[in-house]
Order: sequence, then structure tokens, then C-alpha cells
Amino acid sequence: MINLLSACRLCPRACEVDRTNGVLGFCGADDHVYAARAALHMWEEPPLSGEKGSGTVFFSHCSLGCVYCQNRAVSRRKAAGKPLSRHALADTFLSLQKQGAHNINLVTGAHYVPQIIEALDLAKQLGLTIPIVYNSSGYECVETLRLLEPYVDIYLPDYKYYSSYYAARYSNAPDYREIAVNAITEMVRQSGAPQYGADGMLTRGTIVRHLMLPGLAGDTAQVLRDIALRFGQNVLVSLMQQYTPFDMQRFPELDRTITAEEYQEACSLFSQFGLAGFFQDGGAISESFIPAFDGTGLEGVF
Repeated sequence: MINLLSACRLCPRACEVDRTNGVLGFCGADDHVYAARAALHMWEEPPLSGEKGSGTVFFSHCSLGCVYCQNRAVSRRKAAGKPLSRHALADTFLSLQKQGAHNINLVTGAHYVPQIIEALDLAKQLGLTIPIVYNSSGYECVETLRLLEPYVDIYLPDYKYYSSYYAARYSNAPDYREIAVNAITEMVRQSGAPQYGADGMLTRGTIVRHLMLPGLAGDTAQVLRDIALRFGQNVLVSLMQQYTPFDMQRFPELDRTITAEEYQEACSLFSQFGLAGFFQDGGAISESFIPAFDGTGLEGVF
């Protein structure tokens, strides 16, 4: 499995560098797993966080590179984080389960899929039983997702853009929509329609997130329409208004939050298209909702 890192094509960037020789991929990662936080997270969608929290593991680095990323402290090429062995990562999963987590929530882990699979195998041998959530930008290779089919119960992808112009301008990925649609289609194939446990928590399924951006109401409408046409009731949709601007001098059009009117119009479209899922309270628009990426909860290092 680790051989996949020797000419890496795990993500759509397909940079083919030899990460086993210490070369950094487009994402910024070599063959060591880096993570910046593992803790119970109460602000995911209700059937993920529940009353006890989602056991989130925030991995360092990312292959997308959105200019407005709220997790920028861990997503950039020079990201914060601690190196973890496979055993340490497995222990981290087990620790979250012991704390009462409803699930293990793998946040931006595409570039670490081979190591994550090894850690999950170890953790399952040692008693890991709760559902696995794969929390993703949506910019994923179908081939990599297929490696995860025996492991992931719930997919949590973004569908960020309909327009290739915006995808190129804000995420350096003009092919984002094509890639994301194919990825989400594979996720839905694997997970099927949403399923719930007796406690109301999601046990299988796909939740598609869309983060609204300032001035992109038309793009949001296209995204919501496309989700409805392609996936209908086979997915839940999370319409998010938590965009928080920071250092947006190069992108002045993004230097504001979403207005209540913009969000309400999008919610109306959501309902018109017959989508099922979640709206977001305006109180989420705050950097205070961004967790501290200080190594909390990580069970060990190399």
C-alpha cells in the first residue's frame, strides 16, 4: 500500500513525486503522516456530532489550496502538525472512541490514505467499532476512494463550485466541478442512501457540504440544482454560511461575510429543489469556531 507514495497519484494533482524519498508532493506531504488535532467536535452536522461529539482528526496539508481556507494553519505547504506513526494514529482513533465519540472523522486525509488504511486495520484489530467519516474537499480521485470502500461508512465531501472560473481563481483547480461530481458519485455508490441508528445518528450515507462565498449566489444556485438533479434523496446537503474573511487584500470581493438575505435566498432554493439536509445558524460565522491546531489529543509521535 505504501508503494502508492513512490510515484504519488493519490489526488487529482497527480504530481507523481516519490514521497518515500522525502520529496514533498503538491499537497506538501512526504511519506510521514502529520496531524494537528484530534478531539471531540460538537459543530458538525447534528447526526454526526450528536450529544457526545464527532471524533475529528485534523490532518496537515491539502491538495486543493483554497485562498479562503479556514483551516489554513494546517492546510498550507508549511503546515502545523505532529508526525504520527501508524500505531500512534490507531491509538488516536481508539482514544476518541473511548472518550465517547459517535464516529471517527478523518478531515482532509486524501494524501494519507495508504497510512490511514493501515492505521484503521490496526485499530479495528484492537476494538475500533464506531463509524468512519471521510471529510473531504471533494477534490478526490475515484481510484483512491475505491481503496476506502471497505473502511468508510459516511462520506462528507464539499461541492464548492459549479464555475470553472471561480474554481481556478479561488482554489487553483479549474477542473474542480468535474472531479468533485465524479468523486461524489463514487461516494454515493459506496455509501448508499442515508441510514440512521436507533439513537438518530447517521451510520451510513453521504452529506454534501456547500460553503457559500460572497457574491457567488448564482454559483450556489447551480450547485444546489446539480446536486438535486444528480443525487436527489440519496444524499443529505449541508448549506453553510460560516465563511469568515481573513487577509483578503488580493481578493477584495471576498472580504465580507454572507448576508442574511443571501443565505435566506439560498435556503429557499434548497427547499424548491426538494433537497434534504441542514441549514446553519448565523452564529457559526466566527473564527472562534476554528479549533486550536496545537496537537491536542494526538496519542504519539515518531
